[in-house]
Amino acid sequence: MEGKNILGFLFFTIAAVLLIHVTISNFPRPPPTPSDLLACASNSAYCTSKNRILRHPATVAANDHTTDVPHHPLDPLTVREVNKVYEAIKSLFEKSAYTVHSLVLEEPDKAVVLRWRKGDPLPPREASVMARSAGKNYLLTVGVESGDVVQHDTSHISGFPLVTLEDMQSVIKAPLASAHFNRTIVARGVDPNDVACLPFSPGWFGEAEDGRRLVKLECFTTTETANFYMRPIEGIIVLTDLDTHEIVEIVDKGRHIPIPKGAGTDYRLSAANGPIIKLPNPISMEQPSGPNFVIEDDHLVKWANWEFHLKPDPRAGVVVSQAKIRDPDTGVLRNVMYKGFASELFVPYMDPEEAWYFKTYMDAGEYGFGLQALPLDPLNDCPRNAKYMDAIFAAADGTPYVRENMVCVFERYAGDAAWRHTESPIVGDEMIREARPKVTLVARMVASLANYDYIVDWEFHADGLIHVKVALTGIVIVKGTSYVNMNEVKENENLYGTLLSDNIIGVVHDHYVNFHLDMDIDGQDNSFLNVHLKREYTQGRSQGGSRVVGRPPFPVR
Repeated sequence: MEGKNILGFLFFTIAAVLLIHVTISNFPRPPPTPSDLLACASNSAYCTSKNRILRHPATVAANDHTTDVPHHPLDPLTVREVNKVYEAIKSLFEKSAYTVHSLVLEEPDKAVVLRWRKGDPLPPREASVMARSAGKNYLLTVGVESGDVVQHDTSHISGFPLVTLEDMQSVIKAPLASAHFNRTIVARGVDPNDVACLPFSPGWFGEAEDGRRLVKLECFTTTETANFYMRPIEGIIVLTDLDTHEIVEIVDKGRHIPIPKGAGTDYRLSAANGPIIKLPNPISMEQPSGPNFVIEDDHLVKWANWEFHLKPDPRAGVVVSQAKIRDPDTGVLRNVMYKGFASELFVPYMDPEEAWYFKTYMDAGEYGFGLQALPLDPLNDCPRNAKYMDAIFAAADGTPYVRENMVCVFERYAGDAAWRHTESPIVGDEMIREARPKVTLVARMVASLANYDYIVDWEFHADGLIHVKVALTGIVIVKGTSYVNMNEVKENENLYGTLLSDNIIGVVHDHYVNFHLDMDIDGQDNSFLNVHLKREYTQGRSQGGSRVVGRPPFPVR
């Protein structure tokens, strides 16, 4: 009898383990990022690692979002809601192939949101969907609960929706199917097995490109270093149709340009390229009693005198809504900003050569700030006591997946004083010393867009200031050149950049970050005024009585 009990217990345990394994393995996984795609294409071992550096905190079990429910009209779609929208989309297209390029909450009108109060029923939840099927773009509004689908006319809309991660994954091997491409690669002394290509948006440069979803693939060799960006195969650009994977054109104009060496370019600490500065003692801002902010209902952040709604977004990265500050005199919450987010990031390169002129990236609209955001690394990306927020996004088939730890919220203190004054005992015997620390609240996300990483901070100050910071880090993308030394460059020759190292030019380019800011300072009747102050010079007389005109000896702008 006892043996049967043991066997029964073992059977139950094994069955439970198998059930957990199957459940985990079938939970939607996030699609790979472009860096993942290229690394996996060149090194299968990379696909099983995250290649993160410094300290690795203990692995934390993924949060279960299957039972999440919305609490606020602006809360993003939950896993359950995305699944409902997915069923409606699948039913609409029936057995036709389709891809979902965007699936987000269709936010209620501003007036509806402003009227809503906690405890009121939520306005009807709807999803805004961009999809593509059989060469046609679809703009859809889907009722989350009803499943009703409204199609909007797209005949007057030009262009195409953003490039999905699945699009990128499907097209990176397309050049290797071309005999012409393989021949030119071999002619450069490179093994095609060591080549990986990344799809870059081509911009628009003429009617010949109309009606087709095109990308231009730029290729690198993946040997000698993990930093493949430093080893471009210069002059090869493969214009490819994203829908059919047809090679439209191959530009091959750089056979005379050697591939830069990989030595000394690996950025990982484990590679130990040169001296590494290490601080022997760890640095951390300690909060023994925990942070001073709270996140209610998953998205409502409260700190000091601030209150605002925060959510991840596939295009903008993060969206800050209904930011309010409590008046210290009246105790009333005063409106400051209805909505703020990064609407676009434009990166134009200034080289007119054929392999570079088209590089005018719109990183938010073409790739998605949020879609390219990797999980933040605790203690490196965010300090101790930070709180993390997951994102629920839709894959190309419309099913939900979780982007873990995409946003972090934390208090920042660098030892600065927000205000101080010391008064000597002029009146009385007591010296007055008053100082207040400068502590701010930060909501952070990091978008890893191929070679560049953008750190976007929404920083809230206790005095009512909202400070948006964008920090640029990562790796500069470079152009291969035959030059090794500036002495080799011909007089008056324009490199359109700077010779950084042997056979490497850093091409001149800009980064323009645009923000959507709907300010509601004490109400909606706000306007934006750009003020330029100019000095005005008046006429006067010198001491000797002669008339002089007060004009500066330099131009005034």
